[in-house]
Amino acid sequence: MILNHRPYKGWREGLTIRDVLIENKFSWPKLVIKVNKVLIWPEQYDTTVLMEDDDLEVMHLLGGG
Repeated sequence: MILNHRPYKGWREGLTIRDVLIENKFSWPKLVIKVNKVLIWPEQYDTTVLMEDDDLEVMHLLGGG
């Protein structure tokens, strides 16, 4: 699996997006997450199981004005 353009060594069967967020200490309140270029909503973090060949992108959403 690829996480933010780098190989992710912690992939295992049944790994979810929520698992990756916890293991990598992603704590920013506003995240944009894509798996294989497909947007994943926060309600899906616990149920989206990642495959070994997935490309996961976790981006911090910033705003200003």
